[in-house]
Amino acid sequence: MEKAKKKKASLHTLGCRLNQSETLLIQQGLQERGYEIVPFGEKADLGIINTCTVTNLADSKCRQTIRQFVRKNPEAYTAVVGCYSQMGAKEIAEIGGVDLIIGNQEKMSVIDYIGQEKNEKPVIVREKISQADFSIHNFGDIPFNQRANLKIQDGCSFVCSFCIIPFARGAARARDMENLLEEARLKASQGIREIVITGVNIGTYDTKDGDLLKVLEGLNAIPGIDRIRISSIEPTTIPTELFALMNDPQHALLPFFHIPLQSGCDKVLKEMRRRYTISEYLDFLHLAHDSVPDVYIGSDIMVGFPGETEDDFQETCRVFLDNPFDFCHVFSYSERKGTVAARREDQVAIPERARRSAYLRRLSSKKRYDMYERYLGQEMRVLFENPKPETWPSYTDNYIRVVVPRVGELAAEKGLDLANRCGRVRLKKLAADYVEGELLEMLD
Repeated sequence: MEKAKKKKASLHTLGCRLNQSETLLIQQGLQERGYEIVPFGEKADLGIINTCTVTNLADSKCRQTIRQFVRKNPEAYTAVVGCYSQMGAKEIAEIGGVDLIIGNQEKMSVIDYIGQEKNEKPVIVREKISQADFSIHNFGDIPFNQRANLKIQDGCSFVCSFCIIPFARGAARARDMENLLEEARLKASQGIREIVITGVNIGTYDTKDGDLLKVLEGLNAIPGIDRIRISSIEPTTIPTELFALMNDPQHALLPFFHIPLQSGCDKVLKEMRRRYTISEYLDFLHLAHDSVPDVYIGSDIMVGFPGETEDDFQETCRVFLDNPFDFCHVFSYSERKGTVAARREDQVAIPERARRSAYLRRLSSKKRYDMYERYLGQEMRVLFENPKPETWPSYTDNYIRVVVPRVGELAAEKGLDLANRCGRVRLKKLAADYVEGELLEMLD
């Protein structure tokens, strides 16, 4: 008898690192049920699109992606999940060919809702988001990478005036401690050496078993996890005890902070409903910089928020330039229907937002270049990633991107495979967005 043909599934993620982490877990569940995973854009029997709704533009990109998949796969069962499904189910339902729309409460159970046949009209599952702690299941084999995201938290109770996420993902809630450590142990057994802690507002993590510090303690005790990196964390939620962990050579926590600033102007911060003043933010920034040698400090800055004047913007640039930031992600403000900021009448013209964004990006690139230049000639530890045709890419503990040529270096001479191994390199020469390094020795 001819063997039954495997059904093909295709998944696509829009938005944040947290969405990427969740999509991988859904993919694992599909593989356990016998689906063959194919790249998005190829022919598939099932499509799952994990959506973002952070701005009106994000909503538009989601609709475009859904339509593209349906046109390519008119007979496929099409499921749309995530933040846009939570907030814009009616708009998604108007797109022909969609079979299932699931909000964030039931997103991770999407496989249980998938039918065998297409629906005449989409089934909508959009439950109220629970505020209880949660667990995640189906985290078996996933595509290997040297770094892996680990979701420890979801939701946010900080209602900034520009942000829809508290409505799309609900209030802040934590993942069960043992459940997240179980996943981390599995990742370590698969050879993953670096864990990136993710969530919506991870500094608010709090369960009966402990807080963020307790999570770090548990992860550090897992054999095989050599690096722990905290992703974006709100400035008012960061425990100063992290400094000692970053300075401890026996602890896996890396000297890395990504702390959203959003604006360098107190007036704008107040209208954004951020929970700190510039003075408070900078006090912590300098404390971190002075307490942790070689610490990398990145940030998020939004330009063109309603009512932001040229003087306000220049104040933000000054704060960024005059303080120990190493880099910033620059975002042009984009309206999101349903937020307080979107209802304001003093919107900044879109061309002006673009001008400010381009200007600040140039400042940020110069800052990162200067940071890289400070480390030229130094020897640093890196974790090598998968090879490129002519190079071995890697990152230092403090997030300097280092590329080692494959021709004429130690690995080529000794026939070494560097992938997923730690080495000591000397930083030799600046390139466009990385540093060329020389491999001195392998550390494992």
